[in-house]
Amino acid sequence: MGKRQKVVIISGPTASGKTSLGVDLALALKGEIISADSMQVYRGMDVGTAKPTSEEQKGIPHHLLDVVDPDEEFNAATYNSLAIPKITEIASRGRSCFVVGGTGLYIKGLVAGLFESPPADLELRESLRLECDSSGSRVLHERLADLDPESARKIHPNDKVRIIRALEIIHLTKRRFSDLTREHSFGGRNLNAMKFCLKVDREELYDRIDKRSLAMVENGIVEETENLLSKGYSPDLKPMKAIGYRHMITYLKGDWSLDEAISELQKDTRRYAKRQLTWFRADPEVTWIEPGSFHIFKEKVKGFLIETA
Repeated sequence: MGKRQKVVIISGPTASGKTSLGVDLALALKGEIISADSMQVYRGMDVGTAKPTSEEQKGIPHHLLDVVDPDEEFNAATYNSLAIPKITEIASRGRSCFVVGGTGLYIKGLVAGLFESPPADLELRESLRLECDSSGSRVLHERLADLDPESARKIHPNDKVRIIRALEIIHLTKRRFSDLTREHSFGGRNLNAMKFCLKVDREELYDRIDKRSLAMVENGIVEETENLLSKGYSPDLKPMKAIGYRHMITYLKGDWSLDEAISELQKDTRRYAKRQLTWFRADPEVTWIEPGSFHIFKEKVKGFLIETA
């Protein structure tokens, strides 16, 4: 096996300052950035995804932005298939590679691989979703606890997406989801990754989220959403149901005032940030860093990049 390619991963909750930190590091250490954001891959979705502008990119090459249209399929496997060759390409130019983003599943899959799960059973998934809507996610979580206690302990009772997927895989494979995950062990990826996560005081983070939500409206998320709808993109598409866009769609339908949409956007973004933090705290390989400690952080990253693998 050849020398493993080094990547520096900068993660953290939304609005924690990942983008600017990644750019500053790339400027200081001759690097390029690969986005690890599940929404910034979509064309025409800029304001609502906080996609870095050309000014914010400061001339640093950014990869895996604007790669698919909102009605095209994109998932963790697709991300891997694009990101791995890009890492190789960046290394071949003698540049440092920084992976920056808050989509934990994309980062985990990139570093450790993804096990091959069975194709989705849409009929079964819809049946479980309807049951979840009528009976509540905790009912399904209790069923999961009976079938696979280990997975149930790791999945929050309110996380209906992961509960449904775990039940779906159990039904299709006749095996426990936790056993499949353990057998895969998420190993074998030919990357040497150093993972960091930004640690921001909760009150400060929530204040940043509230201000960013207001800034999105000022910067045109309403008009951006209108434009997407005018192009024929259905409100039922996965990216159109994402935070920000679903709120503006509800406003445009007349079900909420703009103030109500902003308030709900702020509330849901705070909840999303909490889920992100829960994900990253569960990773023992993550080093937590304070946003204000750039020089110390830069030296640590520099040492990792230049040391012999």
